[in-house]
Amino acid sequence: MFKKAIAVTSFTFFALLSLAAAAQLPDFTQLVEDASPAVVKINTVQKAPKAGISQRQQMPDIFRELLQQRQQQARPVMSMGSGFVISDDGYILTNHHVIDAADEIVVRFSDRREFSATIVGTDSRSDLALLKIDAKGLPTLKLAQPDALKVGEWVLAIGSPFGLDYSASVGIVSAIGRSIPTDKGENYVPFIQTDVAINPGNSGGPLFNLSGEVVGINSQIYSRSGGSIGLSFAIPASVAIDVVQQLKDSGEVKRGWLGVVIQDVDKDLAKSLELDKPQGALINAVEPKGPADKAGISPGDVIVRFAGQPILDSGDLPHVVGSLAPGVKASVEVYRKGKLKKLTVEVGSLDSADQRVAGTVDGSDRLGLVVESLGDRELNAMGLRGGVVVTQVSPDSAASQSDLRSGDIILQLGYSRIDDIDEYDQVVNELPQGTPILIRFYRQGRAISRTIILNQ
Repeated sequence: MFKKAIAVTSFTFFALLSLAAAAQLPDFTQLVEDASPAVVKINTVQKAPKAGISQRQQMPDIFRELLQQRQQQARPVMSMGSGFVISDDGYILTNHHVIDAADEIVVRFSDRREFSATIVGTDSRSDLALLKIDAKGLPTLKLAQPDALKVGEWVLAIGSPFGLDYSASVGIVSAIGRSIPTDKGENYVPFIQTDVAINPGNSGGPLFNLSGEVVGINSQIYSRSGGSIGLSFAIPASVAIDVVQQLKDSGEVKRGWLGVVIQDVDKDLAKSLELDKPQGALINAVEPKGPADKAGISPGDVIVRFAGQPILDSGDLPHVVGSLAPGVKASVEVYRKGKLKKLTVEVGSLDSADQRVAGTVDGSDRLGLVVESLGDRELNAMGLRGGVVVTQVSPDSAASQSDLRSGDIILQLGYSRIDDIDEYDQVVNELPQGTPILIRFYRQGRAISRTIILNQ
């Protein structure tokens, strides 16, 4: 009888412990019920690619017939993702990569209603896209205000992983402000890292706090298998708020631009630069006539504060600069030869440089380029012996098709080294047509080799 009493008492004790633990855990049921109607599944269709007329005309008959057979067999490419409604008149937010190259976009709600969507604007640098459907009175979600998220906080995701519609998964915020450069080396998003189970199909879906506000847009995962291993990354709501407003206003996003090549400062570099600790963004190169150059920022400087924000490592700098509007005058604190120096820089426009690439160019050469010479100081700053800098790229030109951009420094064409304008002009005038030619150029601190084909 005594043993039985002990057993009952022990069972009751552990049951109470379990109940107490459960009482401390959040209940997500109401959040899921309230938020799910505003979460959508996005299905896209990309039609089978077709070869252009000029491409087919240049092919021998046998290859042309084989190409036609393959095109007849080719099927449209279908993909899916998630998104959510941000205004009751039909604006929907998702990832750029969800709808990139899509010919058809269909949005599906949890009540099984479907709508065709059009793209209002898209921004590959933040991986965000704004869609619009023809509907009114839709359920909506609210984007959280900046600085409302803390590491360790509970978060919940709703999306369609692997096509399993409106699935919910929970976890905590693992880190804030993660720097994850794109395949182009760009780094303008301070990602939220979580351990929420995010899988293919969740992309573009919302990440909620316990108040039901959207604190992030699920964008990517780190995985060795293609599935979740507890490392997922979301775009902060603060980034989305700015991008959405710009896409609504103009259909494009403008970002601040500094015109520097940077790297982290380790212990040895900090010692050599007379810093008391490893910190800041070390300037390796400054783009000639760019905003940093005009402000007096030099290679070897270490930026430790920009626009009032501390720069702890190099990844912090593009986050801060990119969030500023072009034309803003920002304070900069740099360490130079062991002493703190304060400067002021007028932030340039990253996208205005891109627009010059896409704009009409007068006086371009056979490659579709306008180039300028570089001075000895500029070459020495980048560690180059020679080269010419691209200032403009004509659209639909050979250079544009090879992804040459304003600011690139051409070092070699074919087997000829390019040291100055005269050598460049001579080589370009002698280039053959229709033959792939090696072009080597310097971009943002690294040398890149590609081929370029002169068609006329």
